[in-house]
Amino acid sequence: MAQKGILAFSGGLDTSVVVKYLQDEHDMDVITVTVDVGQGEDWKKIAAKAKKLGVKKHYNIDARKEFVKNYIFPSIKANALYQKNIVLQQHLPDHLLQKKF
Repeated sequence: MAQKGILAFSGGLDTSVVVKYLQDEHDMDVITVTVDVGQGEDWKKIAAKAKKLGVKKHYNIDARKEFVKNYIFPSIKANALYQKNIVLQQHLPDHLLQKKF
């Protein structure tokens, strides 16, 4: 029985190569997950690419409302800045993405 691996999948080159690497080099059944936090991607296209790569299952998780309610609004209210002048937007979704996995 092959081991299973779950991969955060963007549909880009890096994650596509990782899918094939896990399948070919480690004989793993790969499950991919994409979390929508409002970045405006074509989710059907990403799911189709995952299927084309031969993943066992692909999940699209819509977390837009949760992201805005639990991360964006509180960070605005807290005036969340890094070094007093950089808005903390780059890594704001990281915790939510980890939670969804």
